[in-house]
Amino acid sequence: MNALDLGAEFLAATPTHENRSTEQLRTWARIALEFGDELAAAHPELPQLDIREKTGGKRPGEVLLAEYHHRDHRVTLYRDSLDFAREVSAKRGSPIALEKLRRAAIAHEVGHHLLHGPRTRELNRRLGHRVLRLRAHVAGADELVVHRYAQHLSGIDPLQLDNFLIDALTGA
Repeated sequence: MNALDLGAEFLAATPTHENRSTEQLRTWARIALEFGDELAAAHPELPQLDIREKTGGKRPGEVLLAEYHHRDHRVTLYRDSLDFAREVSAKRGSPIALEKLRRAAIAHEVGHHLLHGPRTRELNRRLGHRVLRLRAHVAGADELVVHRYAQHLSGIDPLQLDNFLIDALTGA
């Protein structure tokens, strides 16, 4: 499965897209992935951040790898979740070095920060999703953008890792 297939599948699994055509989902996925490419080209390095680590990211039915705290430009990495993600990816035949996984988690959070404001409006404009209400957007498109950004900065595919983690959590 390529990035476009994974992206369309990701959007299809997002609530509110149950009745969208495959063609529409693939179009939105392509736009979001291209936007992530552009974001990575504009910001090819991670900024200096206060990185803290703790446990508590892995809970029943949920794995939280990292959180970005916008007030103090800090990222919290969850060691237990990172360890779980490493174990799961290794069992799936795609082992990930801890440093690459850490970098992907940090880049993902930074990507969300970079996507705020004018960039979000531009993404929505490109997606062509204008509804007569404030803050209209294509659910999940922002996640595809930051996944792609993180992929460029870390060298791992967060969409594939998401699939591994979902399978592990659901027992698939």
